[in-house]
Amino acid sequence: MLTPLVPTSIRPPFARYAHGVEVPSGARLVVCSGQLGIGPDDVAPESAEAQARLCFANLDAVLAEGGMSRTDVVRINAYVTDRKHMAGYMAARDAWLAGVDHLPASTLMIVSGFTRPEFKVEVELIAAQT
Repeated sequence: MLTPLVPTSIRPPFARYAHGVEVPSGARLVVCSGQLGIGPDDVAPESAEAQARLCFANLDAVLAEGGMSRTDVVRINAYVTDRKHMAGYMAARDAWLAGVDHLPASTLMIVSGFTRPEFKVEVELIAAQT
């Protein structure tokens, strides 16, 4: 069983995530590469939120290929190219995590850019199953 770690002795998380997640010994892991907000048609939507929704849809597909789902996610690393994209990313992440009881650990960073200038968001994750 995955155990969220949210100590009461420190400030609560800023959003829908846990400060840490304990993964028990012997758990099966899936590590996902960073997914960009681009569809199979090679088109990236304009908004950061729409790109983030595509990132999470792509991650759903990778998780399913590994026999897992978003309920197995223990860590999310996300990157946006501008502070103004944070709200759109967070809205997409929170919608993706709606209904997930055991929230993952999460980090969001602002970076200077990605491989193509239209990309605004990239998301990678780690999932574990006991």
